[in-house]
Amino acid sequence: MGKNKLISILAAGTLSITLFACGSETPKSVPDTLFENVLSPETSTVSVTEDVAENTISLITIEDITVNETIENSSDGEHSIEADGSDETYSNISVIKSGDSSGDEADFYGENAAIYAKNGATLNLDQMIISTDGTHANAVFSYGEGTTVNISDSVITTDSNCSGGIMTTGGGTMNARNLNIHTTGNSSAAIRSDRGGGTVTVNGGSYITDGKGSPAIYSTADITVNDSYLESTSAQGIVVEGKNSVTLNNVELVADNNSKNSDKSDYYQAVMIYQSMSGDAAEGLATFEMNGGSLLNKNEDVFFVNNTIADITLNDVVITNEGDGVFLRAEAAGWGSEGSNGGHVTLKISDQVINGDIIVDSVSELNYYISESSEFNGAINPEGVSGNIYVDIEEGSIWNLTEDSYITSLTANASSVNLNGYKLYINGIEYTGQDSIGDAIVFTVRSSETHGPDGNGKPQGEPPERPEGDMRGYPPEKPGN
Repeated sequence: MGKNKLISILAAGTLSITLFACGSETPKSVPDTLFENVLSPETSTVSVTEDVAENTISLITIEDITVNETIENSSDGEHSIEADGSDETYSNISVIKSGDSSGDEADFYGENAAIYAKNGATLNLDQMIISTDGTHANAVFSYGEGTTVNISDSVITTDSNCSGGIMTTGGGTMNARNLNIHTTGNSSAAIRSDRGGGTVTVNGGSYITDGKGSPAIYSTADITVNDSYLESTSAQGIVVEGKNSVTLNNVELVADNNSKNSDKSDYYQAVMIYQSMSGDAAEGLATFEMNGGSLLNKNEDVFFVNNTIADITLNDVVITNEGDGVFLRAEAAGWGSEGSNGGHVTLKISDQVINGDIIVDSVSELNYYISESSEFNGAINPEGVSGNIYVDIEEGSIWNLTEDSYITSLTANASSVNLNGYKLYINGIEYTGQDSIGDAIVFTVRSSETHGPDGNGKPQGEPPERPEGDMRGYPPEKPGN
C-alpha cells in the first residue's frame, strides 16, 4: 500500500475576510481559525512525501517574480490582457483587474476576466502576478475550441465572488504548471470550468479556496492534475458535473466542506459527482480517478453521487475521513426528477484500503470491484435492503464487515469475505461463507445534446424553458462553481 502522508504547509499566519454569496448583499464573517493552515502567496515551501514528489516542492511566490510591467484595468466587463485569434506571449507582468460583471457573459464567455483568450488564440504566460477584485472577475480565461492558454510559474489571487483562478469554457484548452492560486470569494473554484467545458491539464503547484461554493476544482470539462496540492476550506474539494472528468495523479487533496451553497442535499462531502440539469454539462458518464497521493476529508462523507452515472477509480490512495459520515453515498437529492435521480456508480479500487460504510438508496445502484490486494473495512446498507448492489472481490483482496450488510449480488471466494460475526444478505438470503458468482448491474445511460460552439463561437443549446418560478437546477443552486 502507499506510504503517503498528508502534506504539510508552513502557515503564513491567520487572516479574516468577509464573504458574499453571488448576488447577496449580506456579508458572512469567517473566523480567523478557518485559515490557520492556508497557504498565502508569500509562503514558499510545501513539504510532501516521496510519493508526491521526490523532493520538497518549492512554490512560486510573488517574491520570486521580477515584475517589469504592470497592466491594470478597472472597467466593468473589460480585460487587462486579451488575445483574440492571435499568438501572444507575456512574462514578468503584474496584472490587476477590478470592475464587475454578472451572469452568463462572464461565466460562459469570459467577460470581465483579467486575462482572456478566444477565437483560436494561443496565449503563453510566464512569471505573472495576477490579482482580481471584482465580481465575476476570473483571473485567466480560455474560451472556445482551438483556443489554448499556457501559463507557468505564476501567482494568482482572486478576492471577490464568482472569480475563479483558471477558467475554461466552450471547448478551450488550459495548460498550467507550477501555479500558486488562492481564491477567497464565493463560487470561485481555483480550477474552474463552465458551459462547453474543454481540456485542462495542471502540473505542480498549490490551489486553495476559502469561499462558500468554491471547491478546489469544479469540472464541466476534462481536468487532469498531477503532483499538486488542492485544498478547500469551505466547500467540496472536487465537484464533477455531468459527462465530464477529474483525474488526480499524486495529488494531496484536503477538503473541509462546512457551508451550504444549496439546500438540495442534506450532507457534506469531499467529492461530489452530480448532474444539475442546468444545461451547463451534457448528461452521461462522469468520471473521477485518483492514483497515489492522499485524500483528507474533514467533515461527513467522502464521496456523494446523485442524479448521474459515475465511474470512481481509486488506486493506492491514502484516504482519511475525519468526519462522521460514510465513505460513499449514492442517493437522490434535490437535483433531477424524483424517482429517477439516484446515483449509479461503478467503484473500482486497487492496491487500496477503504474504511467506512457505503449507502445506496432505492433509486441508486452500485457495482463495486475490489482488486489487487485491496481491503474494504465497512458495511453496505447496514440499515437494510435498498438499491441494487453488486460486489466483486478479486482473490487476494478482502471485505471485513463492520455491521450487517445488504447487497444484491456477490462474486467472491469464501476467503475474501470476513463476516466478523455480522450477517451478509445477498438478495435477501443470508450468506453462509461459500464461494459465490454473481452478476454486475447494467446501468441505463441518459444522454443529451452536447453544447459545442456555434458559428459565433458560443455554445449551442440553451437549457429548456421552465415554467415561471421553476428554478430547478439554476444558479445559485449549484454546490460550487
